Amino acid sequence: MANVYDFSAKTLVGEELPLDSFRGKVLLVVNTASKCGFTPQYKGLETLQGSFAGRGFSVLGFPCNQFGSQEPGNADQIGQFCSVNYGVTFPMFAKIDVNGTNAHPLYQYLKKAQPGIMGLQGIKWNFTKFLVDRNGSAIMRYSPGTAPDSIAADIEKQLG
Repeated sequence: MANVYDFSAKTLVGEELPLDSFRGKVLLVVNTASKCGFTPQYKGLETLQGSFAGRGFSVLGFPCNQFGSQEPGNADQIGQFCSVNYGVTFPMFAKIDVNGTNAHPLYQYLKKAQPGIMGLQGIKWNFTKFLVDRNGSAIMRYSPGTAPDSIAADIEKQLG
């Protein structure tokens, strides 16, 4: 079966980044948006990044405009918003689709590896989160309403 290291994604500056470059790290993959009720979660995500990055952890942010058109900006606007408003230091990627025929291959994998409630694979909303272990396997899925700080214990467990 595939894992996250089999994929790559474009960064906000348009460079193709192989996710293999995160090999050996615990990851929290999140589809994000700047104009969503959950947008303040950027603060909690950045707190996780600051707390655990030195131990082999990273948040990976994937902006998505599929839910209520809540990520309308271009790459520069998204980067500026995240930096100015939340001091985001974790990697942010170019805007992607997470559902439908144009869903990014990474998200196709994540949804199959960790389906939602009752086995439904679709992403319900912005800020759905996937915890990935050091082997690149998606091991947990969290709903958009799950506060980042409530995931800290799961991250800690994976970091050992």
